[in-house]
Amino acid sequence: MAGARHSLRLPWIPVAYMFKQLLLATSLLLAGTAHADDPSDTAMVLLTENFPPYNMAKNGKNFARDENIEGIAADIVRETFKRAGIAYNLTLRFPWERIYKLTLEKPGYGVFVMARLPDREALFKWVGPIGPDDWVLLAKADSKIQLGSLEQARRYRIGAYKGDAIAQTLDKQGLKPLVVLRDQDNAQRLMEGQIDLWATGDPAGRYLARQVGVTGLKTVLRFNSAELFLALNKDVPDELVARLQTALDQLRKEGVVDAIMARYL
Repeated sequence: MAGARHSLRLPWIPVAYMFKQLLLATSLLLAGTAHADDPSDTAMVLLTENFPPYNMAKNGKNFARDENIEGIAADIVRETFKRAGIAYNLTLRFPWERIYKLTLEKPGYGVFVMARLPDREALFKWVGPIGPDDWVLLAKADSKIQLGSLEQARRYRIGAYKGDAIAQTLDKQGLKPLVVLRDQDNAQRLMEGQIDLWATGDPAGRYLARQVGVTGLKTVLRFNSAELFLALNKDVPDELVARLQTALDQLRKEGVVDAIMARYL
């Protein structure tokens, strides 16, 4: 027969058996898809920066991962995700503006710690508060500057941290802060007379100053009290946000949050 050598001789398979195998394969495929779409099985990407004593690289560098990151917020966030049963990976990187933008744009991302301000409220979903962050103007111990309001600071050179909420607030009020990429650099600039005042957080600013050998700074104005949070991309499911918030609330009620803070302050 012409073309017979190109024909395939397949073993006979019952139609019922083939149909049964097809149903099994389809059910496995659907189950795998549902599992992949379950947000609780997908590791969230958490980003942070060097912002002692809340979060910092153990080696002091501007890049670290997971266990090489420590601090009040880092430890609280770890315990919160553990209690909530949500997988994550943690990276510390630089600068702040970059990790802020990544969290704003990428589903499944989170960044900490962030001040929860009115102009940020609708941009993220929030878990917290993790801890306080008062805003202060620091000066050298022998400074003669006395301030009764932020408006009176307008005549002075104010150092701040680029992209930080404090710097943004001062800029919006027309104080035109002189910004740097590392907040601890402002401590040295203050001592060298390059700036008159340092706009920073408390306790973060004093902790950073000690790290670079600067002590004895005095507070000349306390102009705001903020709370610091974990900020999540808006596409993170509400169910995950609620689980994290419940876990954090439980840890605070049990005294775990206070115990973590006491280890660093």
